[in-house]
Amino acid sequence: MSDQLEEDFVNHTTDWINDDTFCQPPHDPEFYNNPYALYRQLHEKPGPVFWQDYQLWCLAGFDAVSSALKDRRFARLPPLDVSASPTPSHLTDFAQVEQHSLLQLEPPDHTRLRKRVNRAFVARQIDSMAPDIEKLVNQCIDEFVDAGETDLLTSLATPVPVTVIAQLLGVPVELKDDLLRWSHDMVKVYTLTQTHEQEVTANQSANEFRACLVDLITHKRQHPGDDLLSLLASSEDVDTVLTDAEIVSVAVLLLNAGHEATVHQFGNLVNTLLTEQCAPRGGFGDLATAKKVINEGLRYDAPLHLFTRYAQVDIEFSSGVTLAKGEQIALLLGAANRDPKRFAEPNRFWPDRPDGDHVSLGAGIHFCIGAALTALELRIMCDTLFKRLPSLELIETPRYRNLFHFHGLETLNVSW
Repeated sequence: MSDQLEEDFVNHTTDWINDDTFCQPPHDPEFYNNPYALYRQLHEKPGPVFWQDYQLWCLAGFDAVSSALKDRRFARLPPLDVSASPTPSHLTDFAQVEQHSLLQLEPPDHTRLRKRVNRAFVARQIDSMAPDIEKLVNQCIDEFVDAGETDLLTSLATPVPVTVIAQLLGVPVELKDDLLRWSHDMVKVYTLTQTHEQEVTANQSANEFRACLVDLITHKRQHPGDDLLSLLASSEDVDTVLTDAEIVSVAVLLLNAGHEATVHQFGNLVNTLLTEQCAPRGGFGDLATAKKVINEGLRYDAPLHLFTRYAQVDIEFSSGVTLAKGEQIALLLGAANRDPKRFAEPNRFWPDRPDGDHVSLGAGIHFCIGAALTALELRIMCDTLFKRLPSLELIETPRYRNLFHFHGLETLNVSW
């Protein structure tokens, strides 16, 4: 999309009430297909801006977002002395599953739980998964290679991450359809724009997922294997013994965050590589080149665009805006990644850029625990795909799903 088209779009759809308050319906197709047009205007503001549709103050600058992710004055939960909104009765099962999520915890609980999970994500163990991932990718491509065309989201981007995370957890791969359904249902609650019906469905899926995992955890304690559920269920480390509820929350987070983000990022990256003329399709076999391309893809078209934090104290910004203790603020990750004050030519896909960085995986204690696994999956999928199908091209211009919060494509139809 040209700069002029982006400016015309913003002038047409965004209703600025004053210098720091605006309306932008998240379900507007023009918006969620190109949120970067709005971000360009946000970058012109000196401080936080108030998004009426979400009823949240928002940070859009790279330095502001990056700092907030690491600033202990912001946390995932409200301060202890501020009353949190009660859980609606139709979301009790969902809340129970989320209760011990690493994304929701702060030290010391976060430290204790993450220490245990980190043991499964050391580099040596992640790298050892490469041969199995490559075999799985080739098997998926074998199933559609003779057709001449496919939707890469359904034929490759979806089955690979869900199979990998199931194997890592120790969940039978035969349950992957259930895992996908539960994940798709539950992540809708994170968008802040879900309907009552979607919440009811998410609650039911959370209940089913928890029941499945509790049965598996019981089995793993009696018959441990070489998988994450067995590791988490073990009582070898008496300092970090985990309850069933804590293990369930970890497993749900790894599925929902790891699978959803990987699917979206693969789709966004391949779309970029097939769209941008200067984007390199090859070179994923070289680790240094692959790292640069994947990191730039995470900056250029991130899979998650909005993340929230609670102020733990009253916070006054230099622009004069004050965030009250207990108030939420939205960190616009996708906007921060395109900040012209931080990046030269921010709207250009430039793997060799000298100022490369991004906030797509978070920062500080909540930095994405599965970052290394996601990078490995993306490298192997892209390397194998473009080696086997070097003439790959888009059949049509893809559109993004009506989930601004999670920025991913509806389909990725290609031919070769």
